[in-house]
Amino acid sequence: MRRLLVLGLVCLMTTPLVHARAIPNPNQRHAPGNESPQTPISDAGYGVGVNYQLQCAGCHLGDGTGSAANDVPRMKGFVGNFLKVPGGREFLVRVPGMSQSALNNAQLADLLNWLMREDGMAGASMPAHYQPYTAEEVTTLRAQTMLNLPGTRSELIKAMRAQGIAIDDGMNY
Repeated sequence: MRRLLVLGLVCLMTTPLVHARAIPNPNQRHAPGNESPQTPISDAGYGVGVNYQLQCAGCHLGDGTGSAANDVPRMKGFVGNFLKVPGGREFLVRVPGMSQSALNNAQLADLLNWLMREDGMAGASMPAHYQPYTAEEVTTLRAQTMLNLPGTRSELIKAMRAQGIAIDDGMNY
């Protein structure tokens, strides 16, 4: 046992010290395809459909169907119902996936308006007197952090039920 301990100490003391490089080597070349800095999404000039794919489709899927198994509600044919209850309009901007997206405020307003189109995600759930989001409104609402997403959403769902709105967002309540 003593020999094993001594052998371990000898190996430890003779092994060259390895240091992680904390400062990049200024002579290191970029990986192929990354020679120039990437353009931020907010500056890329993508259309609203591409912005949906980049910012929303990872969770809500490309067609807005969501995934109850992953606790992601369906937007398709349902998302417009949020605009029918007090606080729902603000909720859609303040949802972390929206408020923390890489889009600028004007792009986020465009995305929300695109979602609300009758031929878009909202479908028949779009309220009759829909007022489009503006960049200024998004700027104000986006600055207000939502601390309790499930609780806030639950209260909005209760308000929808109280109005007789059928809750068909793919979630199990």
